[in-house]
Amino acid sequence: MWFAFALLSALFAAFTSILAKIGITGINSNLATAIRTIVVLIVAWGMVFLTGAHHGITNISTKSWVFLILSGVATGLSWLFYYYALQIGEASKVVPVDKFSVVISIVLAFVILHEAVTVKTVLGAVFITIGTFIMIL
Repeated sequence: MWFAFALLSALFAAFTSILAKIGITGINSNLATAIRTIVVLIVAWGMVFLTGAHHGITNISTKSWVFLILSGVATGLSWLFYYYALQIGEASKVVPVDKFSVVISIVLAFVILHEAVTVKTVLGAVFITIGTFIMIL
């Protein structure tokens, strides 16, 4: 089932890039990011209340709070840089570079999370890297 959700994530991420490229025309990229963030906030909290997940907020550990906050900061910075890159560059070049985060995440998963390094994962990361460079050149 995880694959179906991951595929839906990829589909909506693709629409995000195209819709953002159209939407940021003529406005400041930071303002566009802030508007997008408000919408994401409303949708996310809507799902939390719709599913009743808000009852679990008191059970969140300090460690989880710290890492979720750091993740939020990283997400915010990523979005700000992404929107500016998208505003001044071509979507067909910006998006593949942004998705290079897959390779960086794989390396970080090996180093920080101590996930198993497999030939399949390394080859996949190499191919993604090659594909990214082919698309931007």
